[in-house]
Amino acid sequence: MVFAIVALGCTLPCSGQTPPPTPVPAAGNISGTVVDESGAVVAGAHVRLTREGQALSQETLSADGGEFSFTNIAPGPFQLTVSSAGFATQTSPGILPSGETYTLPPIALAVATAISEVQVQLTQTEAAEEQIKVEEKQRVLGTIPNFYVSYLHDAAPLNSKQKFKLAWKTVVDPFTFVVVGGAAGVEQAQDHFAGYGQGAQGYGKRFGAGYADTVAGTFIGSALLPSLLKQDPRYFYKGTGSMGSRFLYAIGNSFICKGDNGRWQTNYSNILGSLAAGGISNLYYPEQDRNGAGLTFENGAIGIGVTAVANLFQEFVVRKLTPKAHKHDPDKP
Repeated sequence: MVFAIVALGCTLPCSGQTPPPTPVPAAGNISGTVVDESGAVVAGAHVRLTREGQALSQETLSADGGEFSFTNIAPGPFQLTVSSAGFATQTSPGILPSGETYTLPPIALAVATAISEVQVQLTQTEAAEEQIKVEEKQRVLGTIPNFYVSYLHDAAPLNSKQKFKLAWKTVVDPFTFVVVGGAAGVEQAQDHFAGYGQGAQGYGKRFGAGYADTVAGTFIGSALLPSLLKQDPRYFYKGTGSMGSRFLYAIGNSFICKGDNGRWQTNYSNILGSLAAGGISNLYYPEQDRNGAGLTFENGAIGIGVTAVANLFQEFVVRKLTPKAHKHDPDKP
């Protein structure tokens, strides 16, 4: 009986005996090679190893031959992220078996698709040219040229070439001929400048004198003197403030203007231009109407007055009748 119990005790685990330990998975290695699409090795590629459930990652760089490796890595799922300058980032997942070395197939990096945002900054001359193109389309009721007004307070200043170009566009515009022709007809009907006579010859002389006044006044006051004095010949629409402030602003712009440096200054171009045009008119008006300084200052005063009236129309009327004008921004000073 005792022998049987002893024998039985040798074949069954006795109370208090420790069970054998669970085997621990053996660490392994991960290795691979980084190449480009042509198969050439990529040295210095950044390789990052991440594991599921682990916040920390391991990193290394590919060697001169493109190879890389991670050692003593616990088995299980992993992911490699490979990046290099000029290439698109590539990811490669895998599962590392216990105690083994996992060798990935070559990781081919594709050339990165370049997406570039190019900002083109216009020069001051180019910006002014773009604004002139809009101003040349500004026509009151789609007909009357409205070239010499800017609805942009920060418009780029014009260079000399652009000032002369705008003057030329004005004097050869068909509407200019219509206005001069109409004025010549009124003068003939009133027998103004009687020395020119009547009939077609008289009308032609009146038309020629009127057109000469227009050409001289435009080129001298809006191109030549503004170029020499560095002044902008355009009227800068205000559009905000009280009626009184806008009225004074419009009248004042007969005597002040914006310089090419953006500062307000005495409008010598308009004042001297009107006087110069008046002086030149002594060369072709009838002898009995040439009173020297009198005609000069008379025509000069008329030119300044016409500018003041035109500015008032620009400020209060014309903007609403000019469909293709620059959008005015009242928030800008």
